[in-house]
Amino acid sequence: MRMRKRGAALLLVLLCGSGIAAAQAPVVPTARPPGQTAPLRVVEFDDAVKQAIERNPDVALAATAIARAEALLQQARSATQPFVTASVNNTTLDSSRGFEGSTTQPQNQTVLSANASVPILAAGRRAQVDQARDQIEIARFSAADSRRLIGIAAAQAYLGVIAARRQVDVNTRALESARAHLDYANRRLEGGAGSRLNQLRAAQQVSADEARLETSRFALTRSHDALRVIMVADGPVDAGAEPALDLPASIDEAAWMAARPDLQGQAAAIRAAERVVKDWSKDWLPTASASFQPQFVTPSGLFAPSRSWSLGVLVTQRVFDPARKADKALRSISLSQATFARTATEIAARSEVRLAQEAVSTSDRVLTSTRLSADQAAEVLKITTAAFEVGATTNIEVIDAQRQARDAATLVTIAEDAVRRARLDVLVAIGRFPR
Repeated sequence: MRMRKRGAALLLVLLCGSGIAAAQAPVVPTARPPGQTAPLRVVEFDDAVKQAIERNPDVALAATAIARAEALLQQARSATQPFVTASVNNTTLDSSRGFEGSTTQPQNQTVLSANASVPILAAGRRAQVDQARDQIEIARFSAADSRRLIGIAAAQAYLGVIAARRQVDVNTRALESARAHLDYANRRLEGGAGSRLNQLRAAQQVSADEARLETSRFALTRSHDALRVIMVADGPVDAGAEPALDLPASIDEAAWMAARPDLQGQAAAIRAAERVVKDWSKDWLPTASASFQPQFVTPSGLFAPSRSWSLGVLVTQRVFDPARKADKALRSISLSQATFARTATEIAARSEVRLAQEAVSTSDRVLTSTRLSADQAAEVLKITTAAFEVGATTNIEVIDAQRQARDAATLVTIAEDAVRRARLDVLVAIGRFPR
């Protein structure tokens, strides 16, 4: 009986100790969870981010903004190019018109005419072409920022799968430990050395750990689905190895500000607003256009030659417009708004970098402390189990030590996830993710 007790106690210690070590073990893809009908396709970190950026409809929607800006550029450019029209007009009367034997208007007459016009002076229209070209640049930076946001979401979903998988491993080993203790309590009860109370306490712990495991498995399933959605994957996906997320040795502010597409886009918006303000006076310059209109009439009338043409030049100058000052003020306000938005984003970006760097330092220290706590909890469990074996404690202390060991392993999982996310936040803040 003594050897059986020692063997059961040793098994209990080994299982509990393995639960703590599992929190520090390398991440491996999980097996198919209960209820999962289709096999999980394992994807690596870079592949998951790349596929999300390529397939997500939000990125495609942002790309349409570029096409729209290019179409608006072509529309603005057409206003500065020659314009040609042609028309055919056939008129049929009840009878011809005329006097003294001459026909002034034939009964059936066809007029072929054309009109070719070209802008001669159009400073305002040409300015609109450059302004439309600026909008293409802004749309491209906006699309790049959309790709950045989708890449960040994919990375966070990937890390969520790793964290959820870690928790499933911790709860699985905690359940194995609780079941080993229940088996030991059952054998002692059958051998007459235990009590029904100890057996019930061990069974209660098994039931609680089973519930925790089911909850963590559902959380893992939800994380798998979140990754699948952001990737627009055809089937269930699972995260592969843990990403490196290496940080640069030094961070230069000018370099990371130039690397962030949101800041680049706002800089482009400021340049575009400055151009609009600068071009305000061009809208008040005179405009001129020339038009040439050939015409062919058949049959010709008495007063209408069969062939004719006309050449005209039209010059227009705006003399008085009450909206002139308001237009200038609105352009200046738009420039101020773009400048203030850029300043606010820079302040927020600097804060992001500072907090992300501090989060990395803090989470590293927290992870060190939680790992030490987990090791200490494992040692406490070993001592408590050994004391229970010789009758120095009750199984209440053993169950309490099991809970503390499980909670400590859970804290390690949470701390590891915080470290990964803090490193990702630094790379995002300095514009190095996604590449």
